[in-house]
Amino acid sequence: MNTFYCPLCAALLTFSMIVVGRADEKSTANDLVTPEMTNDAPAAGRRVRQVAPEYKGTDVYHALYLPVDWKPVGKYPVIVEYTGNRFPACGSTGEVKDANLGYGISGGKGFIWVSMPYIETGCQQNAVTWWGDKQATVDYCKFNLPRMCEQFGGDTESVFICGFSRGAIACSYIGLADDQIAALWKGMFTHDHFDGERTWGYPDSDRESALKRLARLKGRPVLACGTANDFLKDHTDLAQFTFLHVPVASIFNIPDGKVIHAHTDLWMHRDSEYRDKARKWLNENVSN
Repeated sequence: MNTFYCPLCAALLTFSMIVVGRADEKSTANDLVTPEMTNDAPAAGRRVRQVAPEYKGTDVYHALYLPVDWKPVGKYPVIVEYTGNRFPACGSTGEVKDANLGYGISGGKGFIWVSMPYIETGCQQNAVTWWGDKQATVDYCKFNLPRMCEQFGGDTESVFICGFSRGAIACSYIGLADDQIAALWKGMFTHDHFDGERTWGYPDSDRESALKRLARLKGRPVLACGTANDFLKDHTDLAQFTFLHVPVASIFNIPDGKVIHAHTDLWMHRDSEYRDKARKWLNENVSN
């Protein structure tokens, strides 16, 4: 597989910022730690590896987390997450097992959290850079999300899609690929990048195509965090956009001259007013 190079990620290396949990030498006792994925059976507070029936015998999998307050008879809102590209400079592996954003905003309570895969071409493994087989990726979510909601008490009327970097683009590029998958979501939240910000070189990555996808939101709420989403302010007819600038350096109190990567899905693992705002947005939209 070819090594992925992201010009924006490379540029961010010049900033004095940090990745908590990967490179933070001054982490605090209150920082969240994402549960490791295991091969155990699903249970409250546990994050487990699951293989869909259609992919038995392959290395394709998703990760399911049931909140610490989960009970078999309960009904819970759901967060579906797509990961960033594999890019070691910012600590992103591209792997389902290493997703963090959904856990950060929920704190491990009250929400079922599912990390969905991108299916590599050939449908034998997960793709860690870009989309692999786009249609297979879309279909995996459409088939498996309703199954999980039925089995574990997910509220199909309160499902949010989220992602970091590649995953932020995926919220629209994958999550709004057709009317059927678009109908699954109550809203979305993204961090760093957004569908339509620029042409990346893959099919239909131009802004005109992205705006057609975004029209499938039909006015639903979107929390757009971080960078590369300013163009959305010219298209407020498509969704209820809320924009949140996230000063990662301030959150982590980075000393002058410390050069660690800013592009991270871990910023909500530390207490800050920005995490409070993100959580408030999510809880308000769950209730609406």
